[in-house]
Amino acid sequence: MERRPSPRKRVLKSGKIILGKKHVIPCGVRNVSEAGACLEVQGTFAIPTEFSFAMYAHPPRTCKIVWRDDSRIGVVFT
Repeated sequence: MERRPSPRKRVLKSGKIILGKKHVIPCGVRNVSEAGACLEVQGTFAIPTEFSFAMYAHPPRTCKIVWRDDSRIGVVFT
């Protein structure tokens, strides 16, 4: 059963997690929708609960982590 408010589209794009003005963490985007995304990173340990995220030509969006494992995080756009 799908619990997401909007369906996600499977993609394999690159993006970046923006922490403050100078720190950027590259990430892969596994799926995305109007409401959120699944991001793939080297490790999730140092990533805070809320951050800005930018994907290719789109402007940064603020997001909040709703789940995480060792290499992926699920976020909702706020």
